Amino acid sequence: MEKLNCEPTPSIDKRLALRDAIELLSGKWKVCILTNLYHRGAMRFKDILETSKGITPKVLSKELQQLEENLLITRTVNNTKPITVSYALTDHASETHPVINALIVFGLRHRTKIKNK
Repeated sequence: MEKLNCEPTPSIDKRLALRDAIELLSGKWKVCILTNLYHRGAMRFKDILETSKGITPKVLSKELQQLEENLLITRTVNNTKPITVSYALTDHASETHPVINALIVFGLRHRTKIKNK
């Protein structure tokens, strides 16, 4: 794993890659959705809606569409009556798990530091 070199003027590729990664996971719900799918496996729209407390169906639909466009989830239409749609993580999305865990660890340490200030 290549370490990010914090030289005074990082290469344009590194700056763009960092911007892309932040943008990909930005927003209130993307990390929540990815985490739910990571821990629970494939889920239906309704199940994701129920486990992501506070999200509206419209916002969930938009977030799922963006995650699919960025190859982090797959959308499968199941041939059932009524037709159901399920969402699952792609292999590519598994690379986000250590990043999300690192953010959690940092967040916990930061909260402790701020509380003890």
